[in-house]
Amino acid sequence: MSAATFTVPGTSNPYLAGLPSGATASGDSAPAQSPVQVTGVPITAGTILNFLATGSVNFISSPSGDTPDGGSLLVSRGAENGIAGYNDPANSLVGVFLDNSLPTDSAAPAALNFDTPASRAYSTLSPLLKQIFFIGDGLTGTGTGTQQSVVVPFGATRLFLGTVDGSGWSNNFGQFTVEVNAAASTSVPEPFTIVGTLVGSAAAFRMRKKVKATTNKL
Repeated sequence: MSAATFTVPGTSNPYLAGLPSGATASGDSAPAQSPVQVTGVPITAGTILNFLATGSVNFISSPSGDTPDGGSLLVSRGAENGIAGYNDPANSLVGVFLDNSLPTDSAAPAALNFDTPASRAYSTLSPLLKQIFFIGDGLTGTGTGTQQSVVVPFGATRLFLGTVDGSGWSNNFGQFTVEVNAAASTSVPEPFTIVGTLVGSAAAFRMRKKVKATTNKL
């Protein structure tokens, strides 16, 4: 469908996604440490995105860093600015989808967990709005494997790319080069439609039980 390439500095703090100039997160501020917004690629519900990332990043000012898959150190942290926490390898490449509103306008969703190689080797991932998700190098292995797919969630209009740190992204070193490709599209139901379907199914089941009980009495 379409593709675009972006430079993601190690200073890209995902907790500043979608926030105006002067906003702060973990000692950083927008726009100096803001994550990189993806442009030129359709960010609409059901679009399937593929990524290909290279380069290296370090959470300290050192030229030696980690690949987009991150290092051996895991970083676990809580939500901030309405954006979910994460459990990811330090220095790894991550993304977060937003709608048109400020992330601070609503509560943060549950965090996604990518603390094991198996959890990072997904073939297809469907994150929710404001859930930070692991991208890595875009392959199921480190530099090897098949290309991974990420499904744009319902309501999403924006995607931001950042890196993993515990706090203070401002002193990070290095950068990633990230190609984002909109490969295909699939259907994504509205969250309320799913709930409505479940409620309707439960009501129908109760009605069938009631009719059956009445029939048995007759």
